[in-house]
Amino acid sequence: MTHHHRRGANGASGTMTLDRTTPIAAVAPAVVTVTIPVGSESDAVVANPRTGCVYVANQLDDTVSVISGQTNTVTATIPVGSESDAVVANPRTGCVYVANQLDDTVSVISGQTNTVTTTIPVGNPQGMAVNSLTGDVYVTNFNHGTVSVICGRTNTVSATIPVGSLPISVAVNSLTGDVYVTNFSGGTVSVISGRTSAVTATIPVGTSPYGVAVSLLTGDVYVTNFSDGTVSVISGQTSTVTATIRVGTGPAAIAANPLTGDVYVTNFSDGTVSVISGQTSTVTATIAVGTGPAGVAVNPLTGAIYTANVGDDTVSVIFG
Repeated sequence: MTHHHRRGANGASGTMTLDRTTPIAAVAPAVVTVTIPVGSESDAVVANPRTGCVYVANQLDDTVSVISGQTNTVTATIPVGSESDAVVANPRTGCVYVANQLDDTVSVISGQTNTVTTTIPVGNPQGMAVNSLTGDVYVTNFNHGTVSVICGRTNTVSATIPVGSLPISVAVNSLTGDVYVTNFSGGTVSVISGRTSAVTATIPVGTSPYGVAVSLLTGDVYVTNFSDGTVSVISGQTSTVTATIRVGTGPAAIAANPLTGDVYVTNFSDGTVSVISGQTSTVTATIAVGTGPAGVAVNPLTGAIYTANVGDDTVSVIFG
């Protein structure tokens, strides 16, 4: 998350705007249960669905911290490339991929040994996502306006796809294979066919679209608009914006819970996480976390939510 360091951060017609930031009562409110110190400028996090381990990219350390999903303690620190600022896990292989922005590479970590097994040249990597059906890894090249496709079997680049201006984050709809890319300076989302690797649609959203996530339960796509303080909801069937939800200040990363459909948004400038109901598209809770939460992930094995807090070098663990 290059634009969201502690040093400072560098609507479609016919849609509705929902301004419901006041949390409503919840049966079991989510709370932060533990705060874990990690490396310097921890700004990306992912849970490995095969092992339950959590991987945190520490941008200034050029390392990845490994957290046990059972004990919530750091069990390993792995050296990677320069300015690691995105991390994803391949559910088919258990491998973990780390984007090294200054190296123009992606490091591949074995989920079994927690060692780097290969390094893949790409463009200027900023965000990553994995297609859980094919194992292909999609990497946004921020300054190049492209997306690199890495074959999960061979760990080689199989395609490079032009998208919009300053592509920053990417998510895959595992139900359809479609790929969604946020174009930070263009105010749009590019939709890539997973079958043809061609852009099939360009969707206008809010100002400075940053994070993107897909709900496995509904196929809806959620996009954080950093400068608007909103989240756009895109129908996975029609590729149109169906709702705009008001959240906190500087919404950055976003993750959808595959078990409940709830959506978690890190508000970078507020130090909070907004919880959005996947059923009603309303904010149901606002949770205080660390300073400058820049990354968020859901552990599908435990249901825990993890935020990487770039401002205080910690990870907050949320249960509930």
